[in-house]
Amino acid sequence: MKIQVCDVVVQQLPERLSGKRGRVFWGELVESMNPDHASIVLDYSLVRQMDRAAVYLLLCCLEEAVKRDGDLKLAAISSEAMAILEFAGVSRLFESFCTIAEAVSSFRRPLTDSTSNAYVPFSSHRAPQNAA
Repeated sequence: MKIQVCDVVVQQLPERLSGKRGRVFWGELVESMNPDHASIVLDYSLVRQMDRAAVYLLLCCLEEAVKRDGDLKLAAISSEAMAILEFAGVSRLFESFCTIAEAVSSFRRPLTDSTSNAYVPFSSHRAPQNAA
């Protein structure tokens, strides 16, 4: 089995994301993204408090990753930060992992064999016959 390995950007979030700090973080993250496929892990290990601006920034990061045919995953998120994401109704948009290593390795996915994706006509699929 072959494994597809892509460049994964790991970015640590500061303890608090205020207006200016959030803009700086956003700029650094966008600069580090692969233009063709953005695989991003946000390290939440320092984050204890989030406000609406931080949730909005997180959604902007996800949107930018998706625009680049990628994904954004969260690592080491505290229960307090996760509660804020749940309260905001956005926690279901993100995969979260206990460690950065788990989040990074989640981007590695098996490549399928070209024959496994071959077209199979519908007529060749038959429902099991009931032996009555």
